[in-house]
Amino acid sequence: MPEMVIRSDDPRCAELEGAGWTVVATSWGARLRVTPALLEGLGQVVAGAGQSGTRIRELTVSDADAVLRLDAATAADYPGGIATSHEPLDAAGARDLFTRGRVFGAEHDGVLVAITATEEVGALVETAFTAVDPSHRGQGLATAVKAASVLAHAADGAALFGTGGASVNTASLAMNRAVGYEITETWHTYRPPAESAE
Repeated sequence: MPEMVIRSDDPRCAELEGAGWTVVATSWGARLRVTPALLEGLGQVVAGAGQSGTRIRELTVSDADAVLRLDAATAADYPGGIATSHEPLDAAGARDLFTRGRVFGAEHDGVLVAITATEEVGALVETAFTAVDPSHRGQGLATAVKAASVLAHAADGAALFGTGGASVNTASLAMNRAVGYEITETWHTYRPPAESAE
């Protein structure tokens, strides 16, 4: 029997736990609503990154090879679990990001070191994934590229944004809160008793 992902406030959680299922991962979903004050703050975040010598910009399909290289360098860093897994990109997948949505990046000395990819799902702008080169973490670059994505979409009229991640990735959670996202839901990944005992 496969693992099941269920919202934490679903009554079935108690039923599964009573039947011996175990929680093997927890994830969260968050929303951001645009306000003038929020946009002003995000503009300062992007400007601050630029002052440190990093270039924050919207990428184009001509950057697909650089996106592919960065994705390969960070593919092993995503937490496991069916709710938050990230399928490594191939060349076609990297190009497809620009067909399906928009991609924003941070460059240091001309090298792409951080990206966030977004897609519009109805009125909601969803984050597909965000990645930072291991040697450039802890510099606020994920916050900066995500801030840039919100600013760009908001300039085109978007007002509601969504994102999510694994609870074990506390850095991602802190980054999204810094951008202005608020947690709206949590999800548990359950494994059935037979598999839990193996």
